[in-house]
Amino acid sequence: MNAIELIPAKRIVPVVVINDAAHAVPLAEALVDSGIESIEVTLRTSAAMSAITAIAQSSVNINVGAGSVATPDQLRAVRDIGAEFAVCPGATEALLDAAISDAIPLVPGASTASEVLALLERGYTLQKFFPAELLGGLNMIRALSAPIRSVQFFPTGGIHAGLAADYLESPSV
Repeated sequence: MNAIELIPAKRIVPVVVINDAAHAVPLAEALVDSGIESIEVTLRTSAAMSAITAIAQSSVNINVGAGSVATPDQLRAVRDIGAEFAVCPGATEALLDAAISDAIPLVPGASTASEVLALLERGYTLQKFFPAELLGGLNMIRALSAPIRSVQFFPTGGIHAGLAADYLESPSV
């Protein structure tokens, strides 16, 4: 299964920072009860790996992914604890190679046309756009999408409830 297949039709994936792994499963349950099908747990706290493990081993019907993945070792570690996909703020050759060899769906990050094209050459048609609002938000996504129509963007960073509908209306998101 690739990353695009793990992103639900609703196209909403909460990006969460979990400070206490004991909160992971109740949070996942609440999200599922709200109609959410996937969650990205960022690797920004010491509890993140335990939180991913707890969600992956629970009976909660949610796709759990790891965010803020920055190294091949982190990529392997999150795969080994049950993450179904990984998200990176950028992309390095080592990360891209590790995703292929370690068979974990990856959403690599890109924020320039050159980065988008380089990832597209490697077969990545779903790419993280981060930090979205700081980099121009929907205007930048539209600008990148005009000449590069085969990429779907997974924008994060600075997107609040007041902007969500506009992002969800974009065919490139």
